Amino acid sequence: MGKNGFIPVGKIVGAHGVKGNIKVYSYAESLSVFKPGSLILLINPKGFEKNYKIEWVKPHGRTVLLSLKGVENKNLVETLIGSVFFIERVTLPEPEDGSYYWLDIIGMSVFTTDDEYIGLVESIIPTGSNDVFVVRNPNKAHDNETLIPALGSVILKIDLKLKTMRVDLPEGL
Repeated sequence: MGKNGFIPVGKIVGAHGVKGNIKVYSYAESLSVFKPGSLILLINPKGFEKNYKIEWVKPHGRTVLLSLKGVENKNLVETLIGSVFFIERVTLPEPEDGSYYWLDIIGMSVFTTDDEYIGLVESIIPTGSNDVFVVRNPNKAHDNETLIPALGSVILKIDLKLKTMRVDLPEGL
């Protein structure tokens, strides 16, 4: 999570052209978080914060190009490189039943059906068929990482309030 109900959605990685267009590495699956007309909070590595209004956005290879009101030249964009964009969590649509935002999953405590603590979800690996949760147990010196497929047959229960996940691990995992 970010700062006071805000979540990070992308990072400025460069300028595009001379008119102040910005190249952003998006953390989001969908460009809908960069809605033209919406406000976005920008925080640079030194802690400077400013709200900007998005004028337009379009995909550009593995990045996103966008224009912000008030950012009109390449020199200003270059001072913003490394800054992170944040949006208010409440602006995100509710996920469909059985779907979750990655930011809700990361940091969850994972337990087996026998109440054995496996660890915390540290990251998520997207694959073609299903995501894989990388679960790490800091209390174990060796073999402290478990890869858990995000399948209904494995993930039995997710409790967002308690930040816990109950799993039935396949044999050998």
